[in-house]
Amino acid sequence: MGIFARLAALIKSNLNDLISRSEDPEKMLHQIVIDMSAQLIEAKKQVAASIADEKKLAKNVEQEAANAAEWERRAMLAVRSGDDALAKEGLARKKEHEQLAEAYRQQWQKQKAAVEQLKLALRALNAKIEEAKRKKGLLIARQKRAEAQKAIQETMSGLRNASAFEAFDRMAAKVDKIEAEAEAGAELAEEYSGDVLAHRFSELEQTAGADSDLLELKRKMGLAPPAPPPPPREALRVPEVSSTEQAEQDELAMALAELEAEEQRELELKR
Repeated sequence: MGIFARLAALIKSNLNDLISRSEDPEKMLHQIVIDMSAQLIEAKKQVAASIADEKKLAKNVEQEAANAAEWERRAMLAVRSGDDALAKEGLARKKEHEQLAEAYRQQWQKQKAAVEQLKLALRALNAKIEEAKRKKGLLIARQKRAEAQKAIQETMSGLRNASAFEAFDRMAAKVDKIEAEAEAGAELAEEYSGDVLAHRFSELEQTAGADSDLLELKRKMGLAPPAPPPPPREALRVPEVSSTEQAEQDELAMALAELEAEEQRELELKR
């Protein structure tokens, strides 16, 4: 298990170094996955070497057992030949190989158990790396969303600090003031320039029109007497105007025109 302890320490060291140096979490996550995959390849090589050692120990057990069996056969051959001393030496060699086979068997069993643990750890590491790959997209999406929220908060904070909305409101009030001043100037210009008499008659006509509309509304509501019937057609005929009456009307019109001209001159003198 020392292999994976060293591997974990190496990965942790690499991650800490990446986190301290990286300014882009997305690039950092990509690099982490790449480094973890590279370390996984290295771990597989180490596990493969341990498996090879386990198989070699298993072969040593088989070989020593075969050697012990061979020396037993030779001891039997010496016994058949009547050479007991030689048979004893053969049995001593057989025992030596049996002891070696047992020692190799114990080491093989320990190595086999260690290899199984290494395989489990390797599968767990591979699962973690695959999980990291799957979660990488989610982490990147969360990081981008957090950056967007942070940017919005910074923007709103900047607007509050700079009083941008207050400045906008002040500008709107200023525009309203300018418009009011322009409208007042136009009213004054209309009031004290041009044909004053025509202006007064225009105001009178507007007032009369409003009174007429009000009277019509009251008639609809039954609050005023109905309108009088129209006069007969004969009454609507315009009487013929004699030459004398026409002359009098012309003189009256000229008098009114002179009066208006005189009022205009007086108004200009007052200015």
